[in-house]
Amino acid sequence: MNMPPSKEPYDGYCGTSYAAKMLGISVGTVQGLVEKNDLKAWKTQGGHRRISLQSIQDYQRRHNLAPASMLQGEDRLRVLVVEDDENTRLMLQANFDQWGLPLDAVMYSSAMEALLDMPSLQPQVLLTDLKMPNVDGFEFLKTLSTHNLFSSLAVVVMTGMSAEEVRAKGGLPDGVQLLQKPIDMDWLHGFFDALMSVRQINRRTRQAA
Repeated sequence: MNMPPSKEPYDGYCGTSYAAKMLGISVGTVQGLVEKNDLKAWKTQGGHRRISLQSIQDYQRRHNLAPASMLQGEDRLRVLVVEDDENTRLMLQANFDQWGLPLDAVMYSSAMEALLDMPSLQPQVLLTDLKMPNVDGFEFLKTLSTHNLFSSLAVVVMTGMSAEEVRAKGGLPDGVQLLQKPIDMDWLHGFFDALMSVRQINRRTRQAA
């Protein structure tokens, strides 16, 4: 594995979850490709693996792999999910698949890894838990709110905490939606439908201008 330069270059690199989504393979398979040096990667000081986007594209060309659907066209909604509970991640992905909406979701169990991948993924929607180990959702959103991406990001917090408990912890940034657990999937489906309708209207307005 390549050693990182003195300043970690987050642009042009991604984590294993994003790489797996791009290649249409499991995270474990991505890790195996890194160990075999088929994908160029290094680790941050915190132990997070960073994989070269260029090496992923080179691997796709060598093996005649079509780019993942999440990289094609502006019509698809890019969704980033940060949730440490595996069952919740699986449940969300199963519903996304069942809905058949034009969205691509990348799942993360770690807020730190998700934060590192934000420049590469350029998501339009963020779904995040609040109670997570290491970096929790409050710290994650506080850090993210200083990023240029945050102003155009639709954010939904999924939590078992009450609104009063959230306020006692300092509250959430303006514009963030609070969705109580157990997750109301009908509400979430409607949320995505509304976002896509607004995007279609905005696109038609730009085309007519």
